[in-house]
Amino acid sequence: MAGKLTAAQGTGILLVTANVGSLFEDPENLQKTWLREFYQVIQSHKPHFLAVHCQEVGGKNYEASMSHVDSFVKELLSSDAMREYSRVRVYLDENYKSQEHFTALGSFYFIHESLKNIHQFDFKAKKFKKVLGKETCSETLESTPTLEKEKFPQDYFPECKWSRKGFIRTRWALADCAFDLVNIHLFHDASNLVAWEKSPSVYSGTRQKALGYVLDRITDQRYEKVPYFVFGDFNFRLDSKQVIESLCSTATMQTVRAADTNEVDKLIFRESDNDRKVVLQLEKKLFNYVNQDVFRENNGTSLLEFDKELSVFKDRLHELEISFPPSYPYSEDSSQGKQYMNTRCPAWCDRILMSSSARDLVLKVSCPLAVRRGTSSGNAGNECLAERALPLCRRPRVICLSV
Repeated sequence: MAGKLTAAQGTGILLVTANVGSLFEDPENLQKTWLREFYQVIQSHKPHFLAVHCQEVGGKNYEASMSHVDSFVKELLSSDAMREYSRVRVYLDENYKSQEHFTALGSFYFIHESLKNIHQFDFKAKKFKKVLGKETCSETLESTPTLEKEKFPQDYFPECKWSRKGFIRTRWALADCAFDLVNIHLFHDASNLVAWEKSPSVYSGTRQKALGYVLDRITDQRYEKVPYFVFGDFNFRLDSKQVIESLCSTATMQTVRAADTNEVDKLIFRESDNDRKVVLQLEKKLFNYVNQDVFRENNGTSLLEFDKELSVFKDRLHELEISFPPSYPYSEDSSQGKQYMNTRCPAWCDRILMSSSARDLVLKVSCPLAVRRGTSSGNAGNECLAERALPLCRRPRVICLSV
């Protein structure tokens, strides 16, 4: 890392969220590319305190991939880019044999050697303790006193089928500024056809219920309330029915049903003229739209009106202005890193959100906590590493704070 950091510069905090499931399916290529880009972000921002929230650690075939997770962590901790971070806390949920507890979440916290006054909260002792040395915790996170980890109750899961969804909460204090950092992974859309049926979709309702559960847990009466940042894979989607009606406003719809069940198998939207050209083909796991540019032009701003899932929590959660295209689902082919896959409607799934009190800290000029974009403009905002050709279906999200 170029350049020493001193207390006189202020304490820089970098928050990063990344769904890393793809990294462990092709670790030889994808991991190296991801880490190279990640190190460039660290060099650019030079944070004193770095928080990285990962989801789907180990990928889909996590039982076979856990050895890749270990090598990933080892590489991260031993790299030259991270050598000035003298204190580290790594929390990995690797206990895949415990179906009722396994979330595949990973939370990484790095503290620069120049940062002297930092403490972490012990939820069992109910007091802050000074952070010393480097520690990695896995498998038994339920009994780790410096965090709270929960998988959502089984009746929250669609059809009550277990999947790797839940949250991890840690609490930190820099000088006299305490705050919670919450890693979260919410439920995805299992079928494009089901998501299209009504507005808002049934999946949106499931995510709303789960996020409400998390917010209630981290603001209950067990501990003193502090500002909190919730960042992870929320799986927020555009309102499917409304966005399709907008994209295909002049098209006619053809319904194709399965011969054996008579259930809807696909929807085909065609132009009324122009040789009835296909505008959109929609299937359970296919969203093939004729013009991907609409999702990238002007950073997809025209589609933000369909990004509605956060509005339910407008009094509890806030977000800096989105100034980048949808972060999902990018192609995992490194030669097509800026293209979206045709599996889902592109959406801003990966978010960095904050409580009202955290936003007040961020926006209040007189307070020592402020957000910068990390560029020469100095404007408040948050970033997505979408402009680089990262071979990942989800782009990491970044905001930088200064205390």
